[in-house]
Amino acid sequence: MSLSGLWQKWQQMIADHGAEITLSILHVIVIVIVGMVAIRLIKRALRRMERLFLERSRSEDEIERIAAEKRLRTLTALLRTVAVIGIWALVIVSSLNELGFNIGPLLAGAGIAGLAVGFGAQNLVRDVISGFFMILENQVRVGDIAVVNGTGGLVESITLRTIVLRDVEGVVHVFPHGSVVTLANRTMCWSAYVMDIGISYGSDIDRATAVMKEVYGDLAADPGFGHRILEPIEVFGVDQYGPSEIVIRARIKTRPGEQWVVGREYRRRLKYAFDRAGITIPFPQRTIHIQPAGTPLAPGRSTPAA
Repeated sequence: MSLSGLWQKWQQMIADHGAEITLSILHVIVIVIVGMVAIRLIKRALRRMERLFLERSRSEDEIERIAAEKRLRTLTALLRTVAVIGIWALVIVSSLNELGFNIGPLLAGAGIAGLAVGFGAQNLVRDVISGFFMILENQVRVGDIAVVNGTGGLVESITLRTIVLRDVEGVVHVFPHGSVVTLANRTMCWSAYVMDIGISYGSDIDRATAVMKEVYGDLAADPGFGHRILEPIEVFGVDQYGPSEIVIRARIKTRPGEQWVVGREYRRRLKYAFDRAGITIPFPQRTIHIQPAGTPLAPGRSTPAA
């Protein structure tokens, strides 16, 4: 059939069923508008719910409040995504039905196709189920610092399928939930900076411990760092004897994510304090004995000493 024939057939159909077609198009427009309004209302309701929960959590402990905010942001983002997908799917099906398409076979075919895709997309299903339980159990939230499969970074987003980390170099790492073998959350409720401080064997251990506590006292009294610390420093004592140093282990408990800022400043101040107290921080050294040429070897040596 030529283009002119198709055009004539279309004009005839408009003439015979113009009112019905116009009404169907209007219905489709109304359905789309209702869907868009529903999406806006749901987004507004989720934002309102988020504000209400945040207001209720203001009276709680600050650490618990921050954790609640992280979890709430993660859950609302997921609910928003699920709601938008569901509403648009309903809009499309309703529009097709209004335009006269028989959606019964379409839905049946979609069910069969979904079953076939399910068998072929087992990894996708596994990712979604694993992600659901990860979010339900509050294992990690947006804004946490986590280590996934040995890769650490800031959790930028969590969906039902993936978890996205950005490391200190700005590299983005995407992990499907089903591939997550190990997950370590470094900012759940509280954090800690653990230090292994080495001093020379000739230094006074008790004096070094006292200096470590004095430095902590100065750091805790500093307005720029004191609010980041939760508990006084824990000096566990001598942890091991190294090749050239005695290792003293200590720990400072901080607010989530503040351990590195506090720990680096503490180490900086501790170095100056050790210098003032005459406590040596050892470093690898090697003694070399040079024997003049022609000198007989010492008994028991097969080669000259180097």
